[in-house]
Amino acid sequence: MEASNFVAPQWGRAVSTGGAHAYVAFQPAQLPRSLILEPQTIKALSAADASMGRLAGAGRLLPAPHLLLLPSLRREALASSRIEGTQASLSDVFEAEASGAPRNEDVREVTNYMAAMDHGLARLEALPLSKRLMREMHAVLLTGVRGQEKTPGEFRHSQNWIGAVEPSTAVFVPPTVEHMMPALDDWELYAHDEEPELPLLIRTALLHYQFETIHPFLDGNGRLGRLFIVLYLVERAALPSPLLPLSPYLERYRSDYYSRLQAVRERGEIQAWLRFFLAAVEVQANDAVSRAERLLDLREKYRVALRGTRSRAVEVVDLMLSSPVMQTRQVADRLEVTIQGATYLLKQLSDAGVLRPQTQGKGTPVTWYADEVLEVLAD
Repeated sequence: MEASNFVAPQWGRAVSTGGAHAYVAFQPAQLPRSLILEPQTIKALSAADASMGRLAGAGRLLPAPHLLLLPSLRREALASSRIEGTQASLSDVFEAEASGAPRNEDVREVTNYMAAMDHGLARLEALPLSKRLMREMHAVLLTGVRGQEKTPGEFRHSQNWIGAVEPSTAVFVPPTVEHMMPALDDWELYAHDEEPELPLLIRTALLHYQFETIHPFLDGNGRLGRLFIVLYLVERAALPSPLLPLSPYLERYRSDYYSRLQAVRERGEIQAWLRFFLAAVEVQANDAVSRAERLLDLREKYRVALRGTRSRAVEVVDLMLSSPVMQTRQVADRLEVTIQGATYLLKQLSDAGVLRPQTQGKGTPVTWYADEVLEVLAD
């Protein structure tokens, strides 16, 4: 890492560690409590606020809120994990949920992401977004997957870096352990400022930037930092639940995502980062509402097709809209019916063209696919 590239002291300094094996590490400045926003940034903020408001309203008013929540969680988990190099598909994730057995480590990383989110949401009732919650969620995130040997649930006790085999040639070297903890303390204070001067989405963008800059764990920093985006919005009551899958946008523009963060550290280009982040919020909030509307349309279409029947197939429709890959046992457990009863309901939907049965071979359980639902979620 070249110290001469870092020319924005208001965001931090590139400092040599000294000694025989010296390298340059970035020492972040405290997050700004006030900031002058450029007109373009204000315009982007207004658009993002409006879109997130529509998303929050949809989440509160939809007759079936799970049509927004569960698909959003899975799309977020999948895209955030893909940014880090996993190769899982949405069908892989749904199949793992149906069978209860992730087929490979990539899928397990995605399911761990969802488990970490669930843990964070449950703990928010008693524990605020904090260093303690960071460690707890990190432990869940790295359980049984790549990185599990890198002290899950513990802040790093050694230097890490990005983009090389040693810090001297790295693209970016986060703060040393000595400077990491004061930066984390400031991050925590900033997150819980009860009289903030800056709008919520601006603070959220700054908190994400700072967390990724501090890089407090040996592994999993990207995924955990993205988890905190929506968790913070829920904690601040901007969203009723984690409805905003931001990572699909960040995955689509991964190169810009990384370069915008680095440009703040090196040259102080904070307005460009804020506009990128706000564009992600606007696009993904609108996308989440659009997908929910398409799922509602499918729900009504299937209900019309089943009109006049006296079975509980309509209840299976609601299950498959959030879990479009199912096995018979799963339906039996959810509806509290026998395997025979669940099979009858699933065959009824198959006969109506709503579900497609598939088996991996003789003696294996039938898996039922709602292809139209998968198409809405995966495109």
